[in-house]
Amino acid sequence: MRSILIGLACAFALAASPALAADTAKEEANKKAVLEFYEAGLNRKDFDAAVKYFGPHYIQHNPTAPDGIEGFKDFLGFLREKFPDSRSEIKRALADGDYVILHVHSVREKGTRGRAIVDIFRLENGKIVEHWDVAQDIPEKAANNNGMF
Repeated sequence: MRSILIGLACAFALAASPALAADTAKEEANKKAVLEFYEAGLNRKDFDAAVKYFGPHYIQHNPTAPDGIEGFKDFLGFLREKFPDSRSEIKRALADGDYVILHVHSVREKGTRGRAIVDIFRLENGKIVEHWDVAQDIPEKAANNNGMF
């Protein structure tokens, strides 16, 4: 009986391998697209370079940011005007199917501590179509020594 169970487990693993490999390739491609989008858009503030990563629509869930692709363009204009030296350093990037999650250290003004941000992107056919984020200011003094990154 044990050898039958082991055989079945191996058969399931082999049958699932191509699907898992395809998922992994898709996730890596999604992660690469989001990382390139982030660098072009948020760091270089280059809308023309970033727009190619959007799908046919873009849903923005941050209540302080305008919706849609044109809303993102307006946001980059705001960053260029108010925070031209802003920079975001991606500390972690995770992919799960059509979702890519970034853990980011964002500094809008040099010499400040900045914020810890978690950005969540949803992609369709390898293109960004939806975004959520949560942000937390980095305090001067923390209640622990673990750091935020």
